[in-house]
Amino acid sequence: MTPTAGTTQASPSQTLSRGIRALEILAEAQQPLTIAELADAMGVHRSVAYRILRTLEDHSLLVRDDGGRVQPGPGLAVLARGVSRSLQTAALPELTQLANTLAMSAFVAVWDHEDCVTLVTVDPRHTGAAVVQHPGSRHPISAGAPGIAIQSAHSEQEWKAAAPGIPYRAEAAEARHRGYAASHDEVIAGVSSLAVPVRMPGGRPAALAVVYIRSSQNPEEVAAALAASAGRIEGQLG
Repeated sequence: MTPTAGTTQASPSQTLSRGIRALEILAEAQQPLTIAELADAMGVHRSVAYRILRTLEDHSLLVRDDGGRVQPGPGLAVLARGVSRSLQTAALPELTQLANTLAMSAFVAVWDHEDCVTLVTVDPRHTGAAVVQHPGSRHPISAGAPGIAIQSAHSEQEWKAAAPGIPYRAEAAEARHRGYAASHDEVIAGVSSLAVPVRMPGGRPAALAVVYIRSSQNPEEVAAALAASAGRIEGQLG
């Protein structure tokens, strides 16, 4: 049957997809890459990678050092500022207060397909015990307190409709009842996390979380501080 105008789906752009993949590889790399290394990682000929990189370079999305190696460019920071701008603006003062009051790394994670992605993070001042949670880092939404907290903003039935194929953890039902999620040793070995959902008007919930290696603080008190901050963030978002 010939597809009608209403059912025809546009084919994805291979060039755009390759450009995005190149940026993802560079963002995940621990050091700048040569064009040959990037081409190998992308699975394309070096000439194809070079054309893509020239375009990205023109938009300052990547830069090359004196040795010709490529790395993410300042244009990405400009784009990142616009991602969930209102959430970042509302969350940053709260994250700063949480990080310095609790002496823990505080961050906001957002739901992206099957993953949790760190949107913005603040590490505490004057301490060497912070656990760095880099913006852009991701882990499966089915692992760790932030993912559990995001799940807990839904009932099990709501989650099945919103994310078919991703199991609803028993811990999410527990977190939904007590108001916060907890995890240990799930995303980073030896690291614990506490998180609460941040309900976004008209959008998917996010999570406000802290991570730490060890703490003498009562988890209930930390969770109460997170919940209070989440409430203020939600109030600003309307």
